[in-house]
Amino acid sequence: MAESTKSATLTIGDKTVELPIFTPTSGPDVLDIRKLYGQAGVFTYDPGFTSTASCDSTITFIDGDEGILTHRGYPIGELAEKSHYLEVCYLLLYGELPSPTELEDFEARVTNHTMIHEQMINFFRGFRRDAPPMAVMVGVVGAMSAFYHDSTDITDEWQREVASIRLIAKMPTIAAMAYKYTIGQPFVYPRNDLDYASNFLRMCFAVPAEDYVVDPILSRAMDRIFTLHADHEQNASTSTVRLASSSGANPFACIAAGIACLWGPSHGGANQACLEMLKEIGTPDRIPEFIARAKDKDDPFRLMGFGHRVYKNFDPRATVMKQSADEVLELMGVENNPILQVAKELEKQALEDPYFADKKLFPNVDFYSGIILEAMGFPTSMFTPIFALARTVGWISQWKEQLNDPQLKIGRPRQLYQGEDVRSYQDIEKR
Repeated sequence: MAESTKSATLTIGDKTVELPIFTPTSGPDVLDIRKLYGQAGVFTYDPGFTSTASCDSTITFIDGDEGILTHRGYPIGELAEKSHYLEVCYLLLYGELPSPTELEDFEARVTNHTMIHEQMINFFRGFRRDAPPMAVMVGVVGAMSAFYHDSTDITDEWQREVASIRLIAKMPTIAAMAYKYTIGQPFVYPRNDLDYASNFLRMCFAVPAEDYVVDPILSRAMDRIFTLHADHEQNASTSTVRLASSSGANPFACIAAGIACLWGPSHGGANQACLEMLKEIGTPDRIPEFIARAKDKDDPFRLMGFGHRVYKNFDPRATVMKQSADEVLELMGVENNPILQVAKELEKQALEDPYFADKKLFPNVDFYSGIILEAMGFPTSMFTPIFALARTVGWISQWKEQLNDPQLKIGRPRQLYQGEDVRSYQDIEKR
């Protein structure tokens, strides 16, 4: 961390405290309060940590007001247009875009580790057939530490590297198997002659009874979904991974914790919630009714997939995702799918409505990714597992960065206690 050249003065009663101010590469200045409690005997109150930096990082930067998202300095739009998922994985993990030789080596290492231990198949069979795929993924990924315990020593840099490759490589296989298990179809093993996205689609949709050829348009759209969800700075699931990691937990346990956090509808479940909303609307002719409800302050209904908690102007990922959505819909067609008909008409009407434009409620990445996944044939229960698959590399990059941080200490937030003061125990007969 760079030395502070600025400071702020905080006065509490008759005590004055000098607090250093750090200036980041991008973004607002940061007030260093690490010594506040020791110097002044007080600490800060920040529910949700929305005004608190829990770490310093070189991986991802977001400016929500300007609609900026960069990975290692590269704008997400450029990466989604010109790069592909595994190249972005390399960038996130190692800090720079790879040379052709480096990329070839990295892709080979990932491709050759896509199979899972055969005994893990028995683990799947322990779940009910109607188990949500996310529930299966939390359990199976957590159990990887029992099957790959030769890469759980976080003090060994090589073991950290092996665990990273294993997680990135095996997550599509685990997600696809979770899906196949819930629909009662046999597992499809990965193939080394297919790219990352194509392999995943084949494992999800191929059956032994016939050959399956991946359409390149669908493969490109899938790859973009992976790329656009690869990392998103210190969000809830990433913070969960970092918090779990701060205790010294093994990498598989940390990623399982991230998956569990992502499961929440306010986080990874947003695109699923969006599709469920489209199903609720039902037909295009009902859209004006729901738009009117969204404008009504007294109506709890809100349009899912519009606006973003972080991006106050527009979601920089949505532009690229819309392009993929248009390509997929042209390929798959919307005529026979009422949900997709509703989605296209809702997008049109919302973009033409001044109310949504004034409030910056534009379609976000969840809106378009949900449309794409629906058109591909994925059930809504698979939306969040696909998100988890894509985000795995972000979690791992953040995990590796944290372990190399000399300032690393176990996470231990404080609290504003508002319960009872100390009181004496009363025997039960006296109460």
